[in-house]
Amino acid sequence: MSKFHDNHIMHIKEISFLIQDMKRSLEFYCDILGFTILDRKHHTVILTANQKDPIITLIEDRTAIPQDITLGLYHVAFLLPNRLSLAAVIKQLNTKRYPLTGASDHGVSEAIYLDDPDGNGIEIYSDKPESVWPMENGKKTMYTRHLDLNDLMKNLPQTSYTSIDEETIIGHLHFHVRNLDDARKYYCDALGFEVVMYYMKSALFVSSSGYHHHVGLNTWVGDAPLPKVRQVGLKSYVLSVPKDLYPVFIRRLSEYKIPLMVDDDKKYILDPMNQKIVINVSK
Repeated sequence: MSKFHDNHIMHIKEISFLIQDMKRSLEFYCDILGFTILDRKHHTVILTANQKDPIITLIEDRTAIPQDITLGLYHVAFLLPNRLSLAAVIKQLNTKRYPLTGASDHGVSEAIYLDDPDGNGIEIYSDKPESVWPMENGKKTMYTRHLDLNDLMKNLPQTSYTSIDEETIIGHLHFHVRNLDDARKYYCDALGFEVVMYYMKSALFVSSSGYHHHVGLNTWVGDAPLPKVRQVGLKSYVLSVPKDLYPVFIRRLSEYKIPLMVDDDKKYILDPMNQKIVINVSK
């Protein structure tokens, strides 16, 4: 477990996707990436990386509206524990001839990018040691450079790929937003994340406890509309809030007039894109 994603730190824990075709999605998430089925009921499948903790919930609606350019999810980023695990995923994607949309060295991490069958952006990455994270004027920074795939792949063991690393977790979510200042007020002032860095006045990265980012925010789609209710894509995500911080968290929600609602015994709020944030109080 990453030290930036344990029960003492606020972070994103699970996601829920509305999809059009369960068979197609399971071929991607299970047969290609190597997640496994934890539970299955009617039109809903819960996936796991470690056989016990849910990480992705897929909800099928064959009449769902296809992906479009909207505010909301830019990508979900799955964090692997090391470079070898990342190399193994890259080799698997190459074997399955699944296309990448990008590959980058961000200084703090090495990452590949792709889209799932419904057009949801996926990042798969591993963090570099914190000791080599780049700094600028005493603050953490990131950049986007070419990923040296040859160096990444050179030490890959010649073993067959059976599943994604069991230590895989959600490292961060990255959203398209309409206004960075409003997004900062929501995620930092109200929820309690801290500003890490701005990028070219069009992106903002925020985190808890010194991570490079638990949430990314950008204005790259301008005044695009909000996602339609029945559009495929992200429908909810789980925010893990440390137990000792929960009273302060609730007080901030009240101060910023963010309603705390309940559905099926789960407490949730709505983010600026009208996506549900389920609140999980860690033990």
